[in-house]
Amino acid sequence: MEPIKRDIYLNRLIERRENGLIKVVTGIRRCGKSYLMFKLYYQYLLDSGVEASRIITVSLDDDDYEELRDSRQLSRYIRQRITDDGMWYVFLDEVQMCKGFESALNGLNRKENLDIYVTGSNSKFLSSDVLTEFRGRGDEVRIYPLSFSEYVSAYSGDKYDAWIDYYTYGGLPLILSRKTDELKSQYLIDLCRELYLKDIEERHKLRGDNVMAALVNVLASAVGSLTNPTKLANTFKSNGINVSDKTIGVYIGYLLDAFLISKAERYDIKGKKYIASPFKYYFTDVGLRNARLNFRQQEENHLMENIIYNELLIRGFNVDVGVVEHSERDENGKVVRKRLEVDFICNRGNQRYYIQSAFAIPDSSKMHQEQKSLVHIGDSFKKIIVVKDRIKLWRNEEGIVIMGIMDFLLNPNSLDL
Repeated sequence: MEPIKRDIYLNRLIERRENGLIKVVTGIRRCGKSYLMFKLYYQYLLDSGVEASRIITVSLDDDDYEELRDSRQLSRYIRQRITDDGMWYVFLDEVQMCKGFESALNGLNRKENLDIYVTGSNSKFLSSDVLTEFRGRGDEVRIYPLSFSEYVSAYSGDKYDAWIDYYTYGGLPLILSRKTDELKSQYLIDLCRELYLKDIEERHKLRGDNVMAALVNVLASAVGSLTNPTKLANTFKSNGINVSDKTIGVYIGYLLDAFLISKAERYDIKGKKYIASPFKYYFTDVGLRNARLNFRQQEENHLMENIIYNELLIRGFNVDVGVVEHSERDENGKVVRKRLEVDFICNRGNQRYYIQSAFAIPDSSKMHQEQKSLVHIGDSFKKIIVVKDRIKLWRNEEGIVIMGIMDFLLNPNSLDL
């Protein structure tokens, strides 16, 4: 297996080096946070002339460091290792396992010759909370499972075979070292049950509660569909499970907190406001989504939409689901208001793009259907339809760019082609 380059995240750490803030690397467990910090960034520091003795590493999920899960012990351990001359680097893995880590890190961060990096697997570390936890001294680098281009860079076949494997087994890095389909699927099924769900159950004391596992399955089978806690509670009731929408809302919060899923809110493009409900939920890793359904439901079109959504997040966009209202006449000549959907509105700084995920556009009526919401937006931001077909990028008469999924995923500048 080729070593996996994760330059997008490595560069984000390099840009933040010695900036006086605590660098917090967040993301779902097993997505490569430790590899990024302890292998790639560690090697970068050595290559830039830092002596290994000046890099203090502590893996708090390792039993060898069990006593350092107490914040005072951790603080003492680091203070005893450093001197006042020159810069020291501290790497702490799975820092949430240290009780009271916030005060220890805030204290250590006052030392001007300490550059601190931590990883964490729950959203105690999401940006708004990072700022609260570290009183404005936290700087988050969110890391995701492998993007398709990262996956291809370490894959030993062609990109079309890689695509089939990727939408089936996802991008958790260790998937690439599993040689057979059976080993890959078993790894993901076990991981979902034994690591992610168990983690959530233990953290929130849900033992013996079958609602969480059932909720993950329902969200997995309806990935990218509009839903909300009330709708989900009704689905449960129709299957004989009595659970309140409030409980469903809390449980979804736990899944978001563990980075297992992401939520896309709906935005009224012309009205310039968010719509309170319903939302769309996507899985951070499509392999875990498929594993929850025992690899039975693999609709490539839904998985492609989920992969496009994840790719946009990886590139640093804020992503919403768009709604466009417009008037048209029905067959009786009566004017009716229609709500059309745009799969994704992507914002990053002053950039904005509108993107539709269309599995195939075999004829002009399908093209009309796919571009209908885009042509009614009425602003000059770029509009793109991504299709599964192997096609050359082209622009249609409405000025909409049509590109294949490979061009979109493999070219980091694809939105500007």
